[in-house]
Amino acid sequence: MRGDRITGVLEDLFSLEGRVAVVTGATGVLGGAMARGLARAGARVGVLGRRKERAEEVAREISAAGGEAVALPADVLDEGQLREVRDEVLDRWGRLDVLVNAAGGNVTGATLSGDETVFDLPREAFGEVFELNLVGTLLPVQVFGEAMTRGDGGCIVNISSMAAARAITRVAGYSAAKAAVENLTRWLAADLARRHGDGVRVNAIAPGFFIGEQNRAMLLEEDGSLTDRGRTIVEHTPAGRFGEPDELVGTTIWLCSPAASFVNGAVVPVDGGFGAFSGV
Repeated sequence: MRGDRITGVLEDLFSLEGRVAVVTGATGVLGGAMARGLARAGARVGVLGRRKERAEEVAREISAAGGEAVALPADVLDEGQLREVRDEVLDRWGRLDVLVNAAGGNVTGATLSGDETVFDLPREAFGEVFELNLVGTLLPVQVFGEAMTRGDGGCIVNISSMAAARAITRVAGYSAAKAAVENLTRWLAADLARRHGDGVRVNAIAPGFFIGEQNRAMLLEEDGSLTDRGRTIVEHTPAGRFGEPDELVGTTIWLCSPAASFVNGAVVPVDGGFGAFSGV
C-alpha cells in the first residue's frame, strides 16, 4: 500500500494529464524530444516548427505512441502565423497551459572561425542570431503567454545555453543572444507573477552540449569520432560525454508540472557538470 501511495503522489506531482502544450522548434532534435516527453506525461502537444513535413512526422510519432498531437507549421518570427496557430490550438483543445520555446540556434555568419576575431563579426549575422533566439522567444511568449493570462494560467519554459553564462570561443553572437534570453526569462517571471499572481510561471533550461543538426559537423567527424572542439568539450564536461536529447525531458516535465509550482525565474542547467567545472 505504501508503494501505491508513493506512486500516486508522484503521479499527482508530475502528471500533465489534461494540459495543453505548444513546443516551438519541435521539428529539431531537442525540441522534438521535449515534445514527445510532454506527451508521455499526459499533455496534448502542438508541434510548432517551420518544416511542415517534419512537424507532421513528429505529431504522428506522438500519436503512434498513444499521445495526442497536432502539427503547427509556423515561423516563430512571424507574429501573424503564431496567432493563427494559437487560435487553432484554442479551437481544438479549448485551453493553453504550457509553452516551451525550443526554437533557436546559431547562425553560420555569427560563428568565428580560423583567425577571425570579434572585429570581423558581421553586424548583420549578429542581428540575425539575436532575432532567432531572443525575438524568437519573445514573440511566442507575447502570443501564447497572453492566452494563458486569459485562462487558468500556465508555464513557460525558455531554452538558454551554457554559452550564456560562460565564455565559449567562436560563438560570440549566440552566447550574447542566449544571455539575453536568460535575462528576459527572469524579467518575465517577475513581471507576470506581479501582474497575474503565481498562475503564470517562467523558467529556463540551459542545456550543455547535445548533438543536434546545427552543431554535428563542429563536434563530430564523419566517422562519428570527436573533432578537436568536440574533444575539448568532453574533456571539460565531468560526465565525460555529450548529453542525450531525452535527458532534457525530466527537467522539462518538472518545470511544467505541479511539482515546480513555486519555481519561478530559475535557469536550470542540464549539462553533465560543465558549468560547475573550472577545467582544472
